Amino acid sequence: MTPPGTQPHELTALEQAEALRRGEIGAVELVEHALRRVERLDPALAAFVTLTPERALDAARAADARLSGPADGLPPLFGVPTAIKDLATTAGVRTTFGSAVYREFVPDVDDDSARLLAEAGMISLGKTAVPEFGLPPYTEPEGRAATVTPWDTGRLAGGSSGGAGAAVASGMVAAAHGTDGGGSIRIPASVCGLVGLKTSRGLVSRGPAGGDPLGLSVSGPLARTVADAAAMLDALAVPVLGEPYSRPVADGVSFLAAARRADPGPLRIGRFAEPPLPGVSLDPACLAAYQKASVLLAELGHEVVEFEPEFDDGIVAVFETLWAVLAHAHPVPPAAEGALLPLTRWWRERGSAVGGPEFLAAAQAARNASRRIIAAHAEFDVVLTPTLAQPPRPVGWFTADGPEDDYRRQREFTPFTSVYNITGQPALSLPLGWTEDSPALPVGVQLVGVPGADALLLELAAALESAAPWSDRRPPAW
Repeated sequence: MTPPGTQPHELTALEQAEALRRGEIGAVELVEHALRRVERLDPALAAFVTLTPERALDAARAADARLSGPADGLPPLFGVPTAIKDLATTAGVRTTFGSAVYREFVPDVDDDSARLLAEAGMISLGKTAVPEFGLPPYTEPEGRAATVTPWDTGRLAGGSSGGAGAAVASGMVAAAHGTDGGGSIRIPASVCGLVGLKTSRGLVSRGPAGGDPLGLSVSGPLARTVADAAAMLDALAVPVLGEPYSRPVADGVSFLAAARRADPGPLRIGRFAEPPLPGVSLDPACLAAYQKASVLLAELGHEVVEFEPEFDDGIVAVFETLWAVLAHAHPVPPAAEGALLPLTRWWRERGSAVGGPEFLAAAQAARNASRRIIAAHAEFDVVLTPTLAQPPRPVGWFTADGPEDDYRRQREFTPFTSVYNITGQPALSLPLGWTEDSPALPVGVQLVGVPGADALLLELAAALESAAPWSDRRPPAW
């Protein structure tokens, strides 16, 4: 039973679902509570770009009708409010991709992630804010307030799933959909104090029209607890015919069951904290979180050893070439190019200068590097790194001095994430560290597995969560 006086937003996603099953709350009541919370908190956080209250309430009424009958067979998160990242198309709902160019775009097809979450009974409140085309690791779209972390509203919520991170961390929803093409789930997870999983390439469909031909970008969950993230992944990781990448796990694997076991057995864990980019330094708070995680892992009985991944210096240039070309993934009429943000134009200009042979060479170099990196990581069950090199950044910190300086600061902020988008490995951020600020700001650590090791990462993460719980911490904006 839910403790008396507990507010719905204080419950985890799985607890909300259980309360619905027991009849302690109705889906309409739960959605109305979430919408009131959005109304109260979102003016300061800018987590949502589009709200769909009538659609959500219609779905909640349908959920209540089904909940009035036998609860057997209902999906684990049935009736629970969520939100869809605004890089994922939603049929009949405005999808802006964070750009003024698409301000009035209403697609006629759902991204498979949106469809699968709806089929699992989750109820979307609307679309969460993203930066233009999801390109930078912060969320400051044109014509809108910056999306900020609930822990300090003068600091950014990360990106590109910044709106999702702010919505979950503030208790507007208990779990939300994100995508990750260079760190875009793990970055908001770190700066918002959440669990964020970049899934293995091929585990979650990016269809029917989304994704990219290189497979850098994947869909995954952002949640306050490991179990909620695992349950959401169970809803997302459904085989879809026609996907270009083979599934890295066997059908029928339960990620929630793995998280609930929370006992992966003794593992061999490699660790490194040296940023794989020349000239980038690690903030003491990020190093402290990494060291804390190392100690916790050793106390849990795992062998923790140093790992020197020896990333090829050229891997950064390869990623930049691919990223610049992918900046053209969303068509923009020539007459509308001037409406794009300076950083977007800068990336697209770089992409336009890449010829076909150069692009092919970069794609091949990425494949070759992936083979080497995955083989090196395979010496360990899991690899530990900091998620980011710096704590949450102030609003305006990236954009103050033009696109080139913007990108330099991006590299200094997030040197540990994009390599795993190239390799397709699963990588998960956990909020195990905190700064000494007042209020303290969350700092994430990153766990990386070989392709298909998503369940192992979640099982290990759940053990760490049990050893060093974080869900009782609440941001000032709570």
